[in-house]
Amino acid sequence: MSGHLDLIDLKIIESMGANGRIRLSELAEIVGLSIPSVSERLDKLQKNGIVEGFTTEVNERQLGFDIQAFVRVRVDSSKHYKSFMEHVMKEDEIMECFSVTGEGSHILRVMTHNTGSLEKFLSRIQSWPGVMSTNTSFVLSQLKKTRKINADIIRKNLQDRQVLITYDEKKSRK
Repeated sequence: MSGHLDLIDLKIIESMGANGRIRLSELAEIVGLSIPSVSERLDKLQKNGIVEGFTTEVNERQLGFDIQAFVRVRVDSSKHYKSFMEHVMKEDEIMECFSVTGEGSHILRVMTHNTGSLEKFLSRIQSWPGVMSTNTSFVLSQLKKTRKINADIIRKNLQDRQVLITYDEKKSRK
């Protein structure tokens, strides 16, 4: 992360996480700045890679994806990593892929239409070079889904790393 953040930046991040479509005028009112100032700060957050984009939340079940599952994959060695990732990137059913410690080497979040399509999908994965095993857990219901990161948690983390500028520090730098 380049540059420093202040408490206003944290409030912008928190507010954007709660509602990525929030109007700049609403955001300006929340943080107590003008619309151009908020726009400039948001541009800075994007330029520094802190805000990576704005997304749309989609209800997958309304679109016919009745099966959501987590597939833990065990790949036999790192020599198959590149091939594994190439396969992952080509599969539309894979929504997210995590490299993990513990049992297996990767966890995939998968969406598919029904158990038949999931069975075909798992068969494809199991045929990839280096894949030794898979273990699948079906999602019955989602209890929490958020993109919002609490500003107090961010503040504590950044203070621990000494990259948060407080109001008093800004005044003393002038």
